[in-house]
Amino acid sequence: MDDLLLQYALVNDDEEMDVLDDEDNTRMVAATLVTGVELSRLDRIESRNPGRLYLCRAQLLPNPRLNTPWQVLYESQNDRAFITTMGFDVQTFGFILTSGFASRWYETPVARPDVSSQGNARPNRRSLDAGGALGLILHYLNSTMHETSLQQIFALIPATVSRYLTSGLPMLLHTLHSIILVVARHPRLHGAFGSIDGLKLPVQTSDDSDIENATYNGWLSEHFVSSVLAFSAEGVVIAARTNAPGSWHDSRLASQIYTSLRLNTPPSYYIVADTAFPRGTNAIDGRIRAPLKHGQVLHGSAAEIEEHMAFNRELLSYRQTAEWGMRGIQGAFGRLRVPLDINNQDARSDLIEICLRLHNLHTIRVGINQIRTVYMKHWQATEDDIEVWRDFENMLFSEQRKKDRVSRFHVTLEYQ
Repeated sequence: MDDLLLQYALVNDDEEMDVLDDEDNTRMVAATLVTGVELSRLDRIESRNPGRLYLCRAQLLPNPRLNTPWQVLYESQNDRAFITTMGFDVQTFGFILTSGFASRWYETPVARPDVSSQGNARPNRRSLDAGGALGLILHYLNSTMHETSLQQIFALIPATVSRYLTSGLPMLLHTLHSIILVVARHPRLHGAFGSIDGLKLPVQTSDDSDIENATYNGWLSEHFVSSVLAFSAEGVVIAARTNAPGSWHDSRLASQIYTSLRLNTPPSYYIVADTAFPRGTNAIDGRIRAPLKHGQVLHGSAAEIEEHMAFNRELLSYRQTAEWGMRGIQGAFGRLRVPLDINNQDARSDLIEICLRLHNLHTIRVGINQIRTVYMKHWQATEDDIEVWRDFENMLFSEQRKKDRVSRFHVTLEYQ
């Protein structure tokens, strides 16, 4: 108290100091000084962060485990709500939890600079239980929302959201690795066992000129990372080459798949591609088949031509597996529509792999036909949803955020 009074005396004359003889006035002046110091400190913080895009604890609900939007959503146990916000129904969400994610969350320390990775986990000190952590990760993967929305939904400060995502994503990936998914092969064409296509995902522009050139796709005039995915007849990803520079041609990405087709595929078996996909060299001739090109001329008898056209219709029908798979992956996982981090190749690769394995879990646990009838009606509930699903590659990223179905589901506050 004496120090505060001394500071006040230095900037005031003797006449003004006479008021300090009164004890109440002394307390009032001291409180004013303390308040002034604190306000000055806050002003300095605000001046350093004029465009702050995060929320502080005082602006969030007080307890992340009580009465948050997430808690209300989880306790509803409503399939529509779960599918809309996280991409899975209630049963499959519980399946992921009990297949290893929960045990990993409770037994593994959350990564932070002041805690040893070899230390003991302290789950009772965490803001979220295993269900909340999985919910946070699936909200992140299925949406394009800013992290401020995640902070409001889960009542977490920015550092906690970042730590939980950084630690939780690898836990989810390891859980997906451990889940054994068995699907009976049911080819629609004799010898056809899969379909193949390329996938391009937007990526941030690098300051490194070599990386910037490697990720730039001249045909699309944007920066991408490229992948090649092979799907089974049921829509499951059975082979993938991911996270390659966007300037690479699909034939370069598919070289390992070509080798597998040449060395490991029995005679008369093949995968189906569209007419634009490269079909490799003569060494794998017949192992990749495509529908007829527009305007292609057929020769032969009427019966032969009719048989050829019937076969072509089967190829076209079968190739919808790849088209459905691509739309399912990009349409369901909004995070893949936001430019991916160019500076962390490993994290980017893990993120893509997690989404592919979650897609497989979707397809196998639910079934591709049921996904179309049950999940699609929630993923395309509004005109905005349908526009994102069908035309996301031509939309600006800001438009995708505005039309994000997960953000619209939650009623959140925006602080000015």
